Amino acid sequence: MHQKQRQMSETFRLGALLTVVGGFLDTYTYLSRGGVFANAQTGNIVLLALSLAQGNYEMLLHYLIPILAFAAGVMVTDMVRAHFRPRPAIHWRQLIVAAEFLILLMVAYVPSGRWDAAVNVAVSFVCAMQVEAFRKMKGSAYASTMCIGNLRSGTAAFSMYLRDKRPEQLRQSLYYFGIILFFAIGAGIGGNLSMRYGIHMIWVSVGCLLVSFFMMFFE
Repeated sequence: MHQKQRQMSETFRLGALLTVVGGFLDTYTYLSRGGVFANAQTGNIVLLALSLAQGNYEMLLHYLIPILAFAAGVMVTDMVRAHFRPRPAIHWRQLIVAAEFLILLMVAYVPSGRWDAAVNVAVSFVCAMQVEAFRKMKGSAYASTMCIGNLRSGTAAFSMYLRDKRPEQLRQSLYYFGIILFFAIGAGIGGNLSMRYGIHMIWVSVGCLLVSFFMMFFE
């Protein structure tokens, strides 16, 4: 029986590359752009609540604005999907990756300091677009910019494998754990390069997105 070709956007190799970008951006914004997470909005919400509890009201917008930017990114991606999905000339996910590339390309030229808040808005927006657009890998749900859902899914698949001994369950768990590993690799690279060489290291993420864009021309 002929096996249906899977879209490149759902393959492990593309998911791994995008996950490296997700991990990189989290440490990049936290270390180089004012202590805000680009992906981990749970962390921003915790920091927001702590600021509120401590009466540190001047920091509220510092954490709230990236959260709102993330929500806006999800909404815009949903609108792009609805508008361009019926048009086969170019895959709508490629448009999302192209938009991510262009936004981060502009961020690379923004100096640190007074414009960090704007950069965090832009990067959070990018991360939201990515996590909303790339939600499946090998037919299963995953997240390319955060780990908690992948950890849950990978552990659940491994638990089912221990019970049922089905090879596909083990493979599925390894895919999830692999994505977590690539996120950690991206975060480690992003942290190391950001501390050593500063804000211009976002070029690494720009390059990864460019590769991802061209990879999606293939099945």
